[in-house]
Amino acid sequence: MMDRRMQHDTDPHQEIRDALRALCAQFPDEYHRKVDEARRYPEEFVDALTQAGWMAALIPQEYGGSGLGLTEASVIMEEINRCGGNSGACHGQMYNMGTLLRHGSAEQKDKYLPRIASGEWRLQSMGVTEPTTGTDTTQIKTTAVKKGDRYVVNGQKVWISRIQHSDFMILLARTTPLAEVKKKSEGMSIFMVDLREAIGHGLAVRPIANMVNHETNELFFENLEIPAENLIGEEGMGFRYILDGLNAERTLIAAECIGDGYWFIDRVTRYVKDRTVFGRPIGQNQGVQFPIAEAFIEVEAANLMRWEACRRFDAREPCGTQANMAKYLAAKASWEAANACLQFHGGFGFACEYDVERKFRETRLYQVAPISTNLIFSYVAEHVLGLPRSF
Repeated sequence: MMDRRMQHDTDPHQEIRDALRALCAQFPDEYHRKVDEARRYPEEFVDALTQAGWMAALIPQEYGGSGLGLTEASVIMEEINRCGGNSGACHGQMYNMGTLLRHGSAEQKDKYLPRIASGEWRLQSMGVTEPTTGTDTTQIKTTAVKKGDRYVVNGQKVWISRIQHSDFMILLARTTPLAEVKKKSEGMSIFMVDLREAIGHGLAVRPIANMVNHETNELFFENLEIPAENLIGEEGMGFRYILDGLNAERTLIAAECIGDGYWFIDRVTRYVKDRTVFGRPIGQNQGVQFPIAEAFIEVEAANLMRWEACRRFDAREPCGTQANMAKYLAAKASWEAANACLQFHGGFGFACEYDVERKFRETRLYQVAPISTNLIFSYVAEHVLGLPRSF
């Protein structure tokens, strides 16, 4: 395996990397391959990460977490993917609690965060997207109507991940009708939903089979009652609270793509050195070398934007532009690396035993989620270049 590119003894995160690699080595390619084949959840792997404290990286020490920054959290996500795993199985536990941490009451944080940090409770799901609205979040139709000391929820959500392996979910619902607010971004609220109580009592879950072994679902709410004390922050401020967490999510997804990119480059570089055709290694041919070199350059460049997004987030500086650009660059780079890796493995790239096809499918997701490429272009055009809003 080639060396870990551009990393030196001065890497401030080498200790984290070494520890993650040691843990991930206990779950080799064969483990992830079998999990993917069986379409099951990598329970043992996620448990090991949780017990080692990695999933509580962003939770302050006073609540039992590590109190690390987004920079360190991104290294954790990168290394999971770089070692052949898929952070999509657990990354929600890393960042979903951010809304609670930033906007929850002292009582809510005392109640939830220590148990999330220890792994006793899992908060891996966030219910935002709906079938008829997609990324136009302000148009959501799910409502939460206050009746006494409870909110009654009705509506539908889609592409809501890890419900089957979560105890709680962050839910965005409209508490004031769209027609009654001054700004369309107002009138939405955030709730903590206890899934153990909700499922079968107003919440129905329908799993969605998909191209990747990514546990995701469609949700149906019919008069689901939520205690009023589960409201996070102020009623009507939920959209703003959600936006706070999107930059962290996009930056961590960028780190996962960077991990994928390095995985593909490692694999294809090793393979083309050894694969001999017409009496010479195929890696000696420029037609093979150049796409791999180009992909590596793009991964390295995306990595720099990832670090800048992390730096700004941890310094509490505006970082929406950097988070969006990091996600775009990293997803593009990992996809180019994936294509080069599959192409130069030839037929073997399609064989499950090489793991290339599995990682190929996994990294393709991030051209679409959690935000599509075109929406990132629109964001940069409007907010950076000052062009008229296109939608």
